[in-house]
Amino acid sequence: MSIRYFIPFLFLTSILISSCLNNQKAEIIDPATYFKPIAIQYPETYRDTSIVEEHFGLKVSNPYRWLEYDSPSRDHWIENQRALNVAYMKKMPFRDTLVNRLAELWDYERFSAPEFHGSHYYTFRNDGLQNQDVLYRMKDIFDEPELVLDPNKFSTDGTVSLGDYSFSKDGSLLAFQVAESGSDRKTIRIMDTRSKRILNDTIRGVKFSRIAWLNDGFYYSRYPENGNGGDIMAVNEFHQLYYHKVGTTQEEDELAFADRYNAKRNIRGGTTSDERYLYLTVSESTNGNALYFQNLSSGDLYFESIVETFEHDFEVIGNIGEKLLIKTNHGAANWRIILVSTAHPEKGYWEEIVPASNDVIRNAKLVGDKIIIDYLHNASSQLKIFDTKGALLKTVDLNGIGTVTEITTGEDKDEVFYGFSTLVQPASIYRLDMDEFTSELYKKPETAFNADDYVIKQEWFQSYDREKVPMFIVHKKGFKHTGDAPALLYGYGGFNIPILPAHNVTRLNLFSIVLENGGVCAVASLRGGAEFGEEWHKGGMLKRKQTVFDDFQTAAEYLINKKYTSSEKLAIYGRSNGGLLVGACLTQRPDLYKVAIPAVGVLDMLRYEKFSIGWAWAAEYGSASDEELFDYLYSYSPLHNIDTVAYPATYITTADHDDRVAPAHSMKFAAAMQNAQKGDAPIIIRIDSGSGHGAGKPTAKKINEAADVLSFMYFNMKVKPY
Repeated sequence: MSIRYFIPFLFLTSILISSCLNNQKAEIIDPATYFKPIAIQYPETYRDTSIVEEHFGLKVSNPYRWLEYDSPSRDHWIENQRALNVAYMKKMPFRDTLVNRLAELWDYERFSAPEFHGSHYYTFRNDGLQNQDVLYRMKDIFDEPELVLDPNKFSTDGTVSLGDYSFSKDGSLLAFQVAESGSDRKTIRIMDTRSKRILNDTIRGVKFSRIAWLNDGFYYSRYPENGNGGDIMAVNEFHQLYYHKVGTTQEEDELAFADRYNAKRNIRGGTTSDERYLYLTVSESTNGNALYFQNLSSGDLYFESIVETFEHDFEVIGNIGEKLLIKTNHGAANWRIILVSTAHPEKGYWEEIVPASNDVIRNAKLVGDKIIIDYLHNASSQLKIFDTKGALLKTVDLNGIGTVTEITTGEDKDEVFYGFSTLVQPASIYRLDMDEFTSELYKKPETAFNADDYVIKQEWFQSYDREKVPMFIVHKKGFKHTGDAPALLYGYGGFNIPILPAHNVTRLNLFSIVLENGGVCAVASLRGGAEFGEEWHKGGMLKRKQTVFDDFQTAAEYLINKKYTSSEKLAIYGRSNGGLLVGACLTQRPDLYKVAIPAVGVLDMLRYEKFSIGWAWAAEYGSASDEELFDYLYSYSPLHNIDTVAYPATYITTADHDDRVAPAHSMKFAAAMQNAQKGDAPIIIRIDSGSGHGAGKPTAKKINEAADVLSFMYFNMKVKPY
C-alpha cells in the first residue's frame, strides 16, 4: 500500500481511536499490570579484554573496539540489537495510537519562502506525509504552482533526498545535490529549467560543498577519492575545490584549489551574485576560517588573502562594487558587518558598517542597497534593516518569542520573504516590502495541533558557577505546578550553534505529543552555543565543556524544584553533540532522570578524531593526543565513565549510514551500558537502516522513530498517553 493511499486509512483510524479515547477518559488502569516490566535478554556481546590503549601512562581498556569495523560479527550483533528493539516496541501498548497521532500532526501542507530566479518564483512544498519536499515554481506568487523537481521519485522508499542546490545567474540551470541514505557524500545533477530536462552531467563524491556558479559551470568541493564506495568511517583528508563546465564529464573538471601540505583542512568556494569574485573559505575546524578571493574578471588565477589565520569567522554576504561585504566575529564577540576593499584587503583598510551590539548577529543578507539582519535578543529573533552605510532604517515587528527561519529575495530588490516560527507553530511566510518596510502574511500552515492552547515563556536559572542561563518552557494554559507532569528537556550546547525557539518538524511533533498529554517541554540555551555570542560559545568548549553538562543538569534541577516535573517523570533528549550532552549527563547524574535519549551522539571522546570528519571537532573538544586536554576528555567521555550502577531507562539511536558521527560511538556505548546496568531499567539501541545523521530522512522513518522514542519514554515513566 502506497503512503498516499494509506493516508485516509491513517486519518480514519486516528479519528476512531481519538473517539474511543475520549469516551474512555474515566478508564482506570492498573499500573502494575499495564506497565508490567518487560523481561529483556541482552544479546551476548564479546568483550575483547586484550585491547588496551595507553594514554600518557594511563592504560584504558577498549573491549568493544571491534564494533568500529565491518565484519560478520558486527553485522550479527547489529541484527540481534535490532531484533531486541523490535521485540520491545511490539510490547508497547500505545505505540499504534502514537503513530496515528504523529501522522496527523505531520499531515499538513508545508512550504518554504519563495525565491526568484530567471522568470519564476521557486518554492518547496510538502503535502504533509510526502517523504521529501517537492520543488515548484510560479510566474506570480499567487499562481497555481508548477511541479519542477520531485525528490520522492529519486527512490521508492524515500531514502534518497535533495541536498544543497543553486541556480545559475539567469535561472536557466539548476544544479542540485542528491544524497543516498542520509550520507554527507553527495552527487550533483543538473536540470535545464526551461525544459525541466535532467542533463547527463553527474558529479560524484561531493562532500561539505557549496555550488558556486560562474558562467556555464560551477565550483564544488570534494575529497580526492571521488567517493566511490569506501568505509563511511574513513578519515576525510585533502579537501579540494574543482570547477565543472556543464556538458562535460567529471574527469574533465579543473582543479581550482588544493592544499597539498595540510590534509585536515576543508575548502569551500563561493561566487558573488554578479560573478565578479570567487571567494574561498579554508577551515581547520567547525569554527574560524581563513578567507581568500580571486577577481574573476581580471583573468588572474591568483588567490589574494584577506585573512590567513583561523581564530575568527568571516562569512561573505555579497559585494558592493569592488568591496566585499562580510559578517565577522573578528573584534566583535557578537559579530559585526564590515566592508573589505579588494584593492586593499589589508586589515587597516576594513570599514565597519554595522558595529557589534549587545545582541548577536545571526544572519545577514544584502538586498539591493539595504542589509537585512536577523539578530538574537535573549535567544529569540529580531529583524532589522540597515542601509549600506550602516544607518538603521527599520525594526520589523515579529509575532512574539520565536525565530526567523529563512530570508529570501523576490523579483526585484525591494521584495523579501521571511519565515517566522515558534516552538509550537511551524513557520508562517511573510512578504516584506523593503521600500515601505511593511510585512504582510503570505502563507500560514494549518496543523492538527492547536498552538493557541499553550504558553511559551523564557525563564532563567542559576548554574553551578552562578552564571544565569535561560530556558524556553512550554505547557498548557492553566498548568498546575504539582511536580507530577511528564517533561522532556532538550539541549545541544556546542559548536557555536544556537538552539532557538523555532519549529523543527521532528522535535515539534515530539513536543506536541508531550504537550497534548499535559506535559512540559523545555529547551535550555546552554553555554557552548551561539545564543549570546562567541563568549557564550567559549564558555562551553575545550576545558570548559563540563560547564555545558552543569548547565543542563541545573536546568533539570530547576524544572524539578519549580514543580514542573519530578525525577520520576523527566526525560532528557539531544542529538549529535546533544547526544554527547545526554550521554555525559546520564553517566554523571543517573539519579536525576527517568529516561535518557542520546541520539546519533559523539560518545567516545578518546577516538572521535579517527572517524570521518571527526578531526575537525578538535578545536571544540580538544584532542586526546594532547596530554592536558586528554584529562578533560577522559573525565567526561560517556563511554569511559560507565560504572556498575543503576542507570535510567536509556534509548540510544543511530543509523547505519551516518558518516558524520560514526555509528560505532552509539554501538560501543550501548554494549558497555548493557553490560554495566545494575538496575532494572532497559538499555535499548535503535540502529536505523538506510539513514544517516538525520538530513534527508524520509517522513515515514521520522514518524516511526518518533513513535519509538515516545513509546519508550512514556512506558518507562509509567504514563499512559491519550
